[in-house]
Amino acid sequence: MGNPLIKLFRSKISTAIILLVLLLFTGIIGFKIISDYSWIDALYMTVITITTVGFGEVQPLDPQAKIFTIFLILTSVIIVGYALTIITEFIISKNDISELKQKKMQKKIDALSNHVVICGFGRNGKQAAKKLLTHKRSFVVVESNKEIIDKHQNEDILFVLGNANEDEVLQLAGIERAECLISALPNDSDNVFVVLSARQMNNTARIISRASNESSNSKLKLAGANNVILPDKIGGDHMASLVVVPDLLEFIDNLSIVGSSSINIEEIAVEKLYNTSNIKTIQDLDLRKKTGCNVIGYKDETGHYTINPEANQKLDPNSKVIVLGRPEQIQNLNNTYNIDVD
Repeated sequence: MGNPLIKLFRSKISTAIILLVLLLFTGIIGFKIISDYSWIDALYMTVITITTVGFGEVQPLDPQAKIFTIFLILTSVIIVGYALTIITEFIISKNDISELKQKKMQKKIDALSNHVVICGFGRNGKQAAKKLLTHKRSFVVVESNKEIIDKHQNEDILFVLGNANEDEVLQLAGIERAECLISALPNDSDNVFVVLSARQMNNTARIISRASNESSNSKLKLAGANNVILPDKIGGDHMASLVVVPDLLEFIDNLSIVGSSSINIEEIAVEKLYNTSNIKTIQDLDLRKKTGCNVIGYKDETGHYTINPEANQKLDPNSKVIVLGRPEQIQNLNNTYNIDVD
């Protein structure tokens, strides 16, 4: 839906153009009839009269033609002045509207906390944004190309125009309040710089960076990245796996981890499952019997993962369990324990 003010100005501009065309047409017909000019001479006289350039007449004007010329000059001053005014106001207002939009967007960004900052809106950045939208997570995109922003800007995506390498731009994106940063710039050196800057401004945020070369992995980790993703390597491994273990990979591809009604895997903090003041085990909770979900992983408070944990695994505070189930079983789990799905 377009801006009503822009539509109003476009309507006024259309009116001004129509009036100018009518004025030109009236002048040509008038000079043709009154002075019996040729069509070219009538057009010439009309143009020099409307524009008031001061060139001489094609031939001396009789009293009737002079009166018509005076009328044409006075009318053209009004109509041309109106057209110039409308066009000037439109240009100024368009800049004001753009500035107003940016201020409104910045106000929304300033109100965010625990959000995700995506640096770069190329292929990887777009895919990340799409996943976050599906998962209903709030995020801000930092992009230096205004054309890309104008093309993709909508109510769901908040943009900051600028270079993610600059600290001021990251601050506008709310890096100090962000829970996570995804650096998806095409150049590895730019990603290293962004990760380094972001880590200095927020030492608790989870930072995920894209890398084109494996040699950049250690540099990005040293700069402060928690995870480094190599899209080309992942893509190659995925294609090779389709050759080696196609059925297994197809099964994994069919698992959904995002969405409100179609997820198959859920990560849950144990605090949402029971009161951790009295430590329980996986067997004590018996999630399989109560909800149909299977516990397939456990992450302790130190970040260590256990795949397919034993039934006697203690569920300590600040730890998480990963459960697998059909969408309706995951929904049953959420309903049973009042778990908020992002």
